[in-house]
Amino acid sequence: NVPHYALKDITFRGYKIPKDTVIIPMLHSVLRDEGQWETPWTFNPEHFLDSNGNFKKNPAFMPFSAGKRSCVGESLARMELFLFTVSLLQKFTFSSPNGPDGIDLSPELSSFANMPRFYELIASPR
Repeated sequence: NVPHYALKDITFRGYKIPKDTVIIPMLHSVLRDEGQWETPWTFNPEHFLDSNGNFKKNPAFMPFSAGKRSCVGESLARMELFLFTVSLLQKFTFSSPNGPDGIDLSPELSSFANMPRFYELIASPR
């Protein structure tokens, strides 16, 4: 959702966009597209699994933007997130003080973006 601007006067789907107009792509809207996701308004990791439980890539999932202006650090970010998460899971067992049913997975909405909720977790060394 990084702002861009029009380099020249263009027409997009019948709308005239003058040169130097700031354009803010709302890529998060594709994450709520009912044509792309079975349950777009709920946390559902099964969106990324096929019928055999294997990972299934969905082109509608674009956390690093798309096209020639996508994030150049995407591969580094994915690798770092993977290593960080794996090292935490290797060293700790995580639980919730209120049990798994006490975790609210609905997004915290603000006027511009989804915000992560605050959670209480117990990290027990393995």
